[in-house]
Amino acid sequence: MYSKRTLLTILTQHSIRASRRWSHDEVRVRFAPSPTGYLHLGGLRTALYNYLYSRNKNGKFLLRIEDTDQTRLVPGATESLIENLMWAGIKIDEGPGFGGEQGPYVQSERKQIYLEAVRELLENDTAYRCFCTERRLELLRKEAIRTRQVPRYDNKCRYLTPQQIAVLLAKNTPYCIRFKLTAHEEPLQDLIYGPVTHNVSENEGDPVIMKSDNFPTYHFANVVDDHLMGVTHVFRGVEWQISTTKHLLLYKAFGWQPPLYGHLPLLVNSDGTKLSKRQGDIGIKSFRDKGYFSEALVNYVVSAGGGFEHTPGQKPQIYSMNELAHRFNIERVNSHPSRLNPDLLNDFNRLHILKLLQSKENSKDLVERVKVLVREAYPKEKNLDLGNPHIENVLKWACSRLTFIEDLTEANLSFLWVRPVEFKLKNVTNDQMESLIANLENIEFTKDNLNLKLKEFADNNNVKFAVFMKTLRSALSGLKEGPGVAEMMDILGKDCVLQRLRSTIHAQSKEAAANVVKK
Repeated sequence: MYSKRTLLTILTQHSIRASRRWSHDEVRVRFAPSPTGYLHLGGLRTALYNYLYSRNKNGKFLLRIEDTDQTRLVPGATESLIENLMWAGIKIDEGPGFGGEQGPYVQSERKQIYLEAVRELLENDTAYRCFCTERRLELLRKEAIRTRQVPRYDNKCRYLTPQQIAVLLAKNTPYCIRFKLTAHEEPLQDLIYGPVTHNVSENEGDPVIMKSDNFPTYHFANVVDDHLMGVTHVFRGVEWQISTTKHLLLYKAFGWQPPLYGHLPLLVNSDGTKLSKRQGDIGIKSFRDKGYFSEALVNYVVSAGGGFEHTPGQKPQIYSMNELAHRFNIERVNSHPSRLNPDLLNDFNRLHILKLLQSKENSKDLVERVKVLVREAYPKEKNLDLGNPHIENVLKWACSRLTFIEDLTEANLSFLWVRPVEFKLKNVTNDQMESLIANLENIEFTKDNLNLKLKEFADNNNVKFAVFMKTLRSALSGLKEGPGVAEMMDILGKDCVLQRLRSTIHAQSKEAAANVVKK
C-alpha cells in the first residue's frame, strides 16, 4: 500500500509524464480486460492490435486487470485471460505477475490511489458528493420513461451548498462522487475514424466516478490508470468512442495530457451480425479445444480488420507475430465493421501445418505431437507405423486436405497408422506380388501414376482389376472400405507401401513353411 506522501508524489508527476507522452519517445499501450468472463475473439482482436502497434513502434505492452465491479467477477478468469494471451503469442511487458514500475496492475489493489485522485477533483470543484438515494434515482428513470425521454441524472446535488453538504455528512448519509460534465466542442481526433464530435453534456447527467463503496467506476479508474501508467495510445472497441469525450473532460479536469485514441470497428459474423459472448464458439478456449494453432487464429483475427497492405487477388498467407508487427500500419485499419470468414480460419490452420513442415525443428516437434495423438487414439494397438518419414509424408498430404492434425486419428484413416496383421494373399501369388513391388519401386508415387500402373499390372497378369484392388486394399490397410487404393498408396508413401506389401509375401511364405512341417 502506498503512503500518502508517495501517492501525492505520483499524482503530481503528471506534468513530467505528460511531456514524455506527447513527445512519443516510448509508445506504451495497454489491454485492460475485466475478469468477468473468458477471452473471446473480440477481446483477442483488441489485445492483438495493441500488441502489434507496440511492437511496430518498439514500445511496451501492458496488461491491466479492471476488476472494480466486484459483483461480476468470475473465479479463475484472470489466470485464464493471461494464459490465453500467452498462448496467442502476446508477450506482456508489464502486468500482474510480470513486473513493471507503474503497478499494481490490478485495479482492486489501487483503491487508495483513486481516493487521492478523486480528492483532487473535489478540491478543484470539478466533482461533488451526491447523496441521492437509489429510490430517487429510480423515480427519475421511471418519470423519464413515462415522458419518453432518455433517463439521465438531473444533477441535483451539484448545487448543494457547503452547509447542506456538512449537515448530510454529519448524519453519515451515504454518498457517491459525481463528475461535473461540461461542454466539449473540440472533436476527438480518432486515429481510425478521424474527427469525431460528441458533446456528452447534452445527453447525459453528471456521471458517478466513485461509488458509495469507495470503488471507482470504469470511466474514472480508466483515466487515472492510463495517466499514471504512462499510456500513450489507447486502442479499444468502437463502443467506447462515445465515452471518450467523458474521458477527455476528466483529463482536462486533472490538467493532464490525454493519450491518443483509436477505436476499432465492430468484429462481426460473416453475415454481418454482431459477435456475442453467448456464442459458445467465439471463446478462445473453444478454438484451442478444436485444434486450431495459435498462429492460425491470430492471422484469422487480424485478416478481418485491415491494418496491412493487401494486394487484390493475393492468396492467403500466414505470418508470424514478428512479421505481422513489422507489416502493421494503424492507418490501414478499416473503419467499417470487420467480417470474419470461417473458411479462412481453416485455410490458415492448413497453411500453418505446411509452414511447420518447412522448418526442420518445427517439423520434428509436429511429428512428435502426431505420435502422441496416434498413441492416445490407439492405446492397445502394438502394431503402429510411427516412423518419422512416414509421419512427415502423411502430414504433407494432410495439410492440403485436413484442417486439424487431430483429424488424422479418425477411424476412416486408421490405415495410416495401424499395420494389417500378417495378411495372407488371395487371388495374387507371391511371384506376382514380387513383380508388382519391383514395378512400384521405379515409379513416382502419385495417384495418377499409381492408377495407371495398377491397371496395367492387372491386365498383364490376367487378374480382375476389382478383385486385385480388393486384395491390395486389405493388404495395405486391413479395411474393406476407405479411400481409393491409388490414393491410399499415395498417402502412405512409397516406403510404407512397399514395406506392407513385402510383409504379405513374408506371411505367405511363413504359412507355406508351416504346412510343409505339418506334412
